Amino acid sequence: MTSTTPHPADAAPHHAVPLPPSLRLELHGSVAVLRLSRAAKRNALDDATVLGLEAFFAAPPEGVRAVVLDAAGDHFCAGLDLGELTERDTLEGLAHSRMWHRAFERIERGTVPVVAVLKGAVVGGGLELACAAHLRVAQPGTFYALPEGQRGLFVGGGGSVRVPRLIGVHRMTDMMLTGRIVGADEGQAIGLSHYLAAPDGAFERAMELARTVAANAAVTNFAVLQALPRIAAANPAEGYLLESLMAAVASGSTEAKERMRAFLDGRAAKVGRP
Repeated sequence: MTSTTPHPADAAPHHAVPLPPSLRLELHGSVAVLRLSRAAKRNALDDATVLGLEAFFAAPPEGVRAVVLDAAGDHFCAGLDLGELTERDTLEGLAHSRMWHRAFERIERGTVPVVAVLKGAVVGGGLELACAAHLRVAQPGTFYALPEGQRGLFVGGGGSVRVPRLIGVHRMTDMMLTGRIVGADEGQAIGLSHYLAAPDGAFERAMELARTVAANAAVTNFAVLQALPRIAAANPAEGYLLESLMAAVASGSTEAKERMRAFLDGRAAKVGRP
């Protein structure tokens, strides 16, 4: 079962950096849809795909202000393509892991907010990829796992940093030691997803969120992506200072002043109950 739906003919792809066949791009105004397209392999990540992700997020198409990271077929991503797991020496294995780190850092600390559409398998490197996105929308039937421990491996795509931030070290320890599978409802409850959509509704919900995010002031989105994680990781004194500096930069922008003027003039909606 897949959450993708037909898209308008004007959503023609265009990107300055050539993408591998395993990645498909659609443009919907200020929102780009980047789709993993290895459905026959449950969208397992090979090196070409990881490098393609790095290239795309290093230079998103001009005018794009949010990205929906989707996947063809029934699964988001089943992790590393084990067909590419070759006999690497220690230094080669280190370089390979660092390549994944570099690519996923481009997503997490990039210039555009990313909304991931989760379904089916979100396993191993697929969970590491999902955790690099800023918002995650899952649909019923999504399941999460870190099977590296049962294969004599250890996570290498940033999972030991990003996953504990979301669910805590104790839960990741359980997943890695026992190999247990976390379902969609539990994943929502513990923080692996932000939203749990209706069946087949995750893509549309992700598009709604991406359009909302794309409509934000650019300086605010910059602050959330670049300043907020650093503030959270800083000691309180440095965090407060960085917050003050970022708040001053944001409120001093022309766009912020125009938006505040619209609110004071009654031309902008007030916050109300959902």
